[in-house]
Amino acid sequence: MNRRDFVGGLALSRGLLTACGAPKNEASLGGVLHYVLFWLREDLTEKEVEDFVAFFEELRKIPEIKTLNYGRPAATNPRPVVDNSFSYNLIVTFDSLKEVGVYENHPIHLEAIKNFSHFWTKVVVHDTTL
Repeated sequence: MNRRDFVGGLALSRGLLTACGAPKNEASLGGVLHYVLFWLREDLTEKEVEDFVAFFEELRKIPEIKTLNYGRPAATNPRPVVDNSFSYNLIVTFDSLKEVGVYENHPIHLEAIKNFSHFWTKVVVHDTTL
């Protein structure tokens, strides 16, 4: 790789990381990223799988949530490090751990779990401080 390509790629990578919220000065940005993977039941129809997004839309109503995004696995190239076995993921950001605690026990969150938990067989949560 020539130096020009490397430096150009480095600048592009740095710009993408900054755009995605990576700190410019390596200091903590504050806040929490709440990343959840859902494995839905295999006997659900495609319509039921698509209807599951109502779960996320219910959660969106919780005021402590700063951002909320969800989706299905991307059709990326298979590699040993890629796990696309999940059905949906959820990415939520909060300003603080206190807000995560409010979210966890919020009546909307608890009601959504009650109404939609019959759709899934497994859920994995990853929380990361930013």
